[in-house]
Amino acid sequence: MSFYKQARSLPKQFRLVLASFLQRPGLPFADALTEEAIQKAFDDEDGGFGDDQETVYTPAITLWAFLSQVLFKDEQRSCVAAVTRVIVLLVALERGPCSSNTGAYCRARGKLSETVLRRLAVDLADGCERQLDETRLWHGRHVQLVDGTTVSMPDTPENQEAYPQAHTQREGLGFPVARVVVLLSLATGMLTDMAMGPYTGKETGETALLRQLFERFRPGDILLGDRYFCSYFMIALLQEMGVDFVTRVHQLRTVDFRRGRRLGKGDHIVQWKLPLRPKWMDPQTYDRMPASIEVREIHVRVSEPGIRTESFVVVTTLADAAEYTKDDIAELYHSRWQAELGIRAIKITMGMDILRCKRPEMVRKEMWTCLLAYNLIRQTMLQSARKAGVSPCALSFTAAVQSIAASWLVIVLSDDARATRLIDAASVSLAEHIVGNRPGRIEPRAVKRRPKPHDLLTKPRAQARAEMIGAKSR
Repeated sequence: MSFYKQARSLPKQFRLVLASFLQRPGLPFADALTEEAIQKAFDDEDGGFGDDQETVYTPAITLWAFLSQVLFKDEQRSCVAAVTRVIVLLVALERGPCSSNTGAYCRARGKLSETVLRRLAVDLADGCERQLDETRLWHGRHVQLVDGTTVSMPDTPENQEAYPQAHTQREGLGFPVARVVVLLSLATGMLTDMAMGPYTGKETGETALLRQLFERFRPGDILLGDRYFCSYFMIALLQEMGVDFVTRVHQLRTVDFRRGRRLGKGDHIVQWKLPLRPKWMDPQTYDRMPASIEVREIHVRVSEPGIRTESFVVVTTLADAAEYTKDDIAELYHSRWQAELGIRAIKITMGMDILRCKRPEMVRKEMWTCLLAYNLIRQTMLQSARKAGVSPCALSFTAAVQSIAASWLVIVLSDDARATRLIDAASVSLAEHIVGNRPGRIEPRAVKRRPKPHDLLTKPRAQARAEMIGAKSR
């Protein structure tokens, strides 16, 4: 196999990171995140380290190894596995192997800036979004999906302090839990931003985390969310920024289609009155809230068998019935399912439902590294979809992960011609993995394989171990 020219200096270049995700100059969307842009992000945050000629863990090598940890799963996710991949890379590049001790790598990983990791992930999503043509947008507008989830992490004192476990769990038996709210692009499937906080406590709910992401919205955007986010103040604050909202009506709000201005059957515009000031809102913000807001309520009836809800009401600020028909709104709300699929890809396919780092600052870095990898995978899918003339949502995320993992080391060691052939082959292969269209699919919420019959741990492990030792000594 032939290598890049000057291969011995390659590890200091961020080309290593991009090449491993099947990226090269000249591809569609390739300039959304370039080698120079990554270097600039590190320079702007004073994130340079390992400048010595003999240093192994440069920012490029460290980022590459960290990304490999979130790309692979199980035993291949460990720091030992990451260092082993670095050793293999260095030997293949005709450099001497580094030590197999993980200490140097872990120290270098700790020097990566959370701000830089977030910036790279967000800038990549923004760059790809800007390059979309209007035919890929909904009525020529950018739609962002919002949804929340939780992740757990190792039970260390530091993690417990920052992200305490649920109060319903006994001390020593639970795990620290963080609440996460993500914004995803409907057009690209990429994550556009994320807010993370404790699972319990004041201002830790999904709506509070969403308000932390308001700076990510631009006038003309559309936010698509579930009914948990449906509130007077959420709609009013979004309208204040020029952002429209599509959501399902909250279960505590009564809908009466006999009132308001009728637009059609099961379609009308009504006024919502200003509620009392909530505890989280300061008086100055409350004073500028409108005395009432106009919203459009649409009754959507689902006729497909197997769907739990036969009908529901969608609330939106898209009041122009001529521009946005009832069917258009219903179809858009149905697209909210893409948020569930995106979160599933991050948590299940990429295995990030249980994080591995033992300190809160490293937990956040691990999360942003995962999201950067997620967006890089989505970028590869976007390129393959454009070449095949299909929607990126139609391609299999799992197949994309498998394709990137299969060529992870080979492609960075190949010359330009060989790398181009590998990328072309991966693009063709990925376009063949079309996700099935199975409306109304019915599956039992049950598993066939039985779990191993271990007893549940009902007391702290140290206590249970001490009791076992005491019992044996008697």
